[in-house]
Amino acid sequence: MKNMRQHPRTNLNCRIRICHESLGEVVAQTRDLSDGGVYVKHPLLANLSCGTLVTGQVQDLPIPAPLLEMEVMRVDAEGAGLRFVRREES
Repeated sequence: MKNMRQHPRTNLNCRIRICHESLGEVVAQTRDLSDGGVYVKHPLLANLSCGTLVTGQVQDLPIPAPLLEMEVMRVDAEGAGLRFVRREES
């Protein structure tokens, strides 16, 4: 499979809450992060289809992190690769 990544990855292990109507809320662990997205480890994320939109919020910070919209780009048995969705400001 060809590597389609546009941004370098950085190993990062932090807790993140992922929400989707089919999952409810799951608290998972990140594996790596880039400017374009994040890989999140949780076996329930493997049930999502590519193209599904989810929201995510990093946990355990001193202030609440922003809610981010992300798109499922790939799934495997460990979790999912999520792309940050950038919204145009009006």
